[in-house]
Amino acid sequence: MGHFSYKAVGRSGEHITGSVEAADRRSAVAGLSEKGHFVTELREEVQAAASGGGLTKALEVPRFLRFGSGRISSKEILAMTSQLSTALRAGLPLLNALEIIRDQQHKTSVRAVLDGLAGSVSGGQSLSEAMSVHEDIFSPLYISMIRVGETGGILDETTAQLAMILSRDEKVKTSMKNALAYPIFVLVLALVCAVIIITWILPRVLSVISESADIFPLPTRVLLGLSGFFRGYWWLVILGIGAGGYYFGKWVRGEGRLKWDTFKLRAPILGSVLRSIAVGRFARTLGALTKGGVTILEALGVVRDTLGNELLALKIDDVTEKVKTGTSLAGPLGSSGDFPPLLVQIVSIGEQTGRLDELLLNAADTFDGEADAAIARFMAIFPAVLILLVALVIGFIIAAALMPIVQMGLGSGML
Repeated sequence: MGHFSYKAVGRSGEHITGSVEAADRRSAVAGLSEKGHFVTELREEVQAAASGGGLTKALEVPRFLRFGSGRISSKEILAMTSQLSTALRAGLPLLNALEIIRDQQHKTSVRAVLDGLAGSVSGGQSLSEAMSVHEDIFSPLYISMIRVGETGGILDETTAQLAMILSRDEKVKTSMKNALAYPIFVLVLALVCAVIIITWILPRVLSVISESADIFPLPTRVLLGLSGFFRGYWWLVILGIGAGGYYFGKWVRGEGRLKWDTFKLRAPILGSVLRSIAVGRFARTLGALTKGGVTILEALGVVRDTLGNELLALKIDDVTEKVKTGTSLAGPLGSSGDFPPLLVQIVSIGEQTGRLDELLLNAADTFDGEADAAIARFMAIFPAVLILLVALVIGFIIAAALMPIVQMGLGSGML
């Protein structure tokens, strides 16, 4: 008997964690399913802790393969999923499809994962069980949809839907990176130029005018003070920036995540982009899960972790609690105030006609189009705003440097 720890979603949509004893992973999943638990993660604790080469340990990707050149990127997961969908749609058995895809890979880490999946499937495990070992590679949504495909015998369709979802996420990620690349480059270049001017150029120019800083205007004295601080305590500046970035990241990942996500969602321009992306992802993911036969409560439990925003995730939790009491999905979504009226109307019509999955998947294309338009607006406005701010900073530095020269010229002219 093995000892398994698990995470699951109950019949009422609540998240459950615990442990269970079973002969193997399949028996553990079957036993939990009989209790009404929808398993999202399952680990055999004995194998994970054993020093010998147990099955779980054998399937784990070595740590050094997960970073740097060995790290598996989202693009590689997308390519793997698309290849698997194509192979299954062509009628290939799952094991043969995994082996063919594995043999086509040139990257060691990808081959290792596929080899582990193929070995696990050939040993009698389901694909979703094998993927749950690699929770740092395959998301809960990914594993849940694979499990839906296996249960309903529609793995080829669910992998195609997964490839569509991942492709959309990759497109959004690429668009956001492209939108931020130019502004970040300009910002970094401007900061470097400002530091060079304040630290080295400005003091030399002003020293020619006067040895005493008391006769300079206030803006010039401020810049000279910054110059002296940077030259004398440059190490403290670097240390402060590094420590500030570290603790800010720690705060965002911990107790400050809700506040930060709320700020991002309420921010001008950026908030509309993030909201449009989250709504499109919600519609496509919920539609794909319900089409595969997953109940609304179970689907909401999976969807809430895919929105990428803690505030929206908490809103979904509130919606789930109301749906448990027998309320329709559309009502709580509308009362939350964070989902567009069009989505609420589509959900309402879908519930009345019994075509919720179909309507959500069709609406996802509309919401994705709105997200693309919001990203385009962001790309047009944000760089201009950032360049304007940079211009103001550089303009202040130039003005502060020229003011003493102008004053000196006016003073000599009066004489």
